[in-house]
Amino acid sequence: MALPKRRKSHAKVRTRRANWRATAVTMTKCPNCGAASQPHRACLQCGNYNGRAVMPPRSKTTPRGDE
Repeated sequence: MALPKRRKSHAKVRTRRANWRATAVTMTKCPNCGAASQPHRACLQCGNYNGRAVMPPRSKTTPRGDE
């Protein structure tokens, strides 16, 4: 197994780590109800994807289907 020949300096390590970060989630507008949703996912508010209903819409009284 390969091992580093020399120790990396703080500047080299921190320069590399500066680009390692999370990106913000992309949100789009649902064409059916106008709510914000992720692209290529079913809308959580109305349950539609690609112009058809694929899951029941989420009710306002039970936020995640919890009884």
